[in-house]
Amino acid sequence: MELILLSGGSGKRLWPLSNDSRSKQFLQVLANENGQMESMVQRVWKQLDKAGLQQSTIIATSKSQVDVIQSQIGSHIPLMIEPERRDTFSAIALAAVYLYCMKGIGLQEVIGVVPVDPFVEESFFHRVTDLEETLNSCDAELALIGVKPTFPSEKYGYISPRADDHQEAYIEVEHFKEKPSKQQAAKLIKQQALWNTGVFAFKLEYILSILEERGLPIQYEELYKRYSFLPNKSFDYEVVEKAKKIVAIPYNGFWKDLGTWNTLTEEMCTNQIGVGVMSKDSVNTHMINELGIPITAIGVKDLIIAASPDGILVSEKNESPRVKTMLEGIRQRPMYEERRWGWYRVLDYTKVENEEEVLTKRICIKATKNLSYQKHRYRREIWTIVKGEGEFALNGLLYSVKVGDVLHIPIGAEHGLKAITDLEFIEIQSGSNLVEEDICRIYMEWNDVVQHCSKVVS
Repeated sequence: MELILLSGGSGKRLWPLSNDSRSKQFLQVLANENGQMESMVQRVWKQLDKAGLQQSTIIATSKSQVDVIQSQIGSHIPLMIEPERRDTFSAIALAAVYLYCMKGIGLQEVIGVVPVDPFVEESFFHRVTDLEETLNSCDAELALIGVKPTFPSEKYGYISPRADDHQEAYIEVEHFKEKPSKQQAAKLIKQQALWNTGVFAFKLEYILSILEERGLPIQYEELYKRYSFLPNKSFDYEVVEKAKKIVAIPYNGFWKDLGTWNTLTEEMCTNQIGVGVMSKDSVNTHMINELGIPITAIGVKDLIIAASPDGILVSEKNESPRVKTMLEGIRQRPMYEERRWGWYRVLDYTKVENEEEVLTKRICIKATKNLSYQKHRYRREIWTIVKGEGEFALNGLLYSVKVGDVLHIPIGAEHGLKAITDLEFIEIQSGSNLVEEDICRIYMEWNDVVQHCSKVVS
């Protein structure tokens, strides 16, 4: 059995901590067995390892999430990177073709698809392995995992069993309904329907045949080029609702979707993260503060207070899912991002005379990590080292740098930086087009930079 771990989403329901680059699965707000903070993706990756599934898993993700994935769970994680962000049908189709063409997986191999963000016990992933035997023992096109609903939710898919189903190993599905109205959901629950956990399994041949029926290539490079032509719809709508024969296996353990602030805070081990004070009579209130300024909450009840460089949210917990709708039409660059080498936080952005822009960041490079050796077409930079020591490469020369050093990088200059200890600096960019895409990487590995540059002895 091969697994596709889906890591996508823009994270708008957990704004302002999540943004286009740091979706909900990367928020380090859950406590592990040692009491240390971890993210959903870190938790799930460890659970896959304990279930013996990690070695057969690839992560399907977007370009904007590669750095944060590598930062949190390792630089050698097998990734299948989408050329652009689309919905789950496209991601699963491309990942399946990747397994077929690039890994040589056979047509009869069972492929499992698991979301990256379920809050579950380890036993859930042992149940995932049961999907392989289930599919191999029947002629179903798809196998799902269902859990018993606790209330009529409009957020989930519903798996309705056949009334005459007498199978013990699995449930024969009468029909599948994705995100019904609350009234429809209540009716489905009375008919013993289960919530879909977002886990799908199919034989590789099945998804490839769907692509061929639509005139789409099943060669990876060709499908990659035509990715924008794939339907921008969920796998649930595009495949599951249309499948002719589906089976499901029930999961009786704990399962929860932490997709909103009110559900996420229920699983947090502390009511406060970051700088701030809450009065003792503040009831069922959670504060998460990533800013350096304190927040004070007095006598409040049932609130989520979240602050990050992207913004500040104050919401009654049950109303917090509305944040996604409230943000529609508002676009801004991510103000905080995790990268494979560390993180950066935007401190200020302004436009000055003659369409000139100025962007100020605080950047941290973790010890032994490095920025790529690169150049920019439209911006100049000034770096002021405020913490740590490192090596700075500029136009073929290599310098030692420390706290207090000010580094000037003209437009078009080749440059890079490696941290010997944790290194922080203030970066001031100025130019006519300050976008992250204005970058030409020359070397990624620092050994290549050292071989290319001459050491300057101070």
